[in-house]
Parts: sequence; structure tokens; C-alpha cells
Amino acid sequence: MPKKIEKPYVLRAAEFIYLKVIEIKKQNPEVNNIQAFEIFMTTKEYDLLSSGEFHDKWFLELKNNKFIDKISKNKINEETLRLLELQKSSMIKFLMKIPKLYYTKSHFPLEISQRAFDHLWRVCESYEMWCKETDQENLIYLDIIE
Repeated sequence: MPKKIEKPYVLRAAEFIYLKVIEIKKQNPEVNNIQAFEIFMTTKEYDLLSSGEFHDKWFLELKNNKFIDKISKNKINEETLRLLELQKSSMIKFLMKIPKLYYTKSHFPLEISQRAFDHLWRVCESYEMWCKETDQENLIYLDIIE
């Protein structure tokens, strides 16, 4: 049985995305990873991330709990909070959503949509790399890094 290793806090958003994409694939077994990510970009979960609300809710929960994380039961230090603020800012920047402009007439994604897609993909790649490096391969379902 693989050892349980605590995930870095900066992977919390990545895991959130990763699990939602897995859920989409389970509900739609005919779709590939790319299509599942594209579907994810139309969900309320994507909106939570792209608006910063995902992090805002987490930060409020931490503040109300004296910065003790409910999952790890550890206190989150200021440096980690700064990193999470940076992550929030990059999510807002890269996942910017412009309704009804996702595809051009030729059905190729617009640059802004492609940038969002690429960011989501890289975030999930980093999650899989962490899983692989820490022998948590049982958590790898999408095989993005293969």
C-alpha cells in the first residue's frame, strides 16, 4: 500500500481541477482528456477558480479557523499564504473567461481560451508529477504526463 504523504497546499487547486476532470470523464466515457478539460471550462467549478472565489472561500475558512487548515490540521504560515495569493492571481489571469467567445468561426479556440486550457493542463500535470514523485501513483487517472 502506498504511503500517505501530505500534499503541498499549492496543489489543492490542482487536485480540485483534476478530480472534476475525472468526474467529467466518468460521466462521459467517450470523451478524451482534451474534451474533458474543455467541458470543465464550462462548469461552475471553473467559474469558482477563474473568479478567485475558490481561494477566497478557502482564505475565509482559514481566517475563521486561526489559519489552521481543516484537512491537514496544520497552521498555514504567512509565506504559504503569499504563495496561495499568487496562485489565486495567476488563476484569475490565466483562466479569464469571456462568454460566447470560446471558439472562432473555424472552431479553433481563441488565444485566451487556449491560454486557459494550457494553464489547466499544466496545473494537472504538476499534480500528476507530485503523485509520481511521491509514489502516489494510485491517484493518477488521466495519465497526462505519459
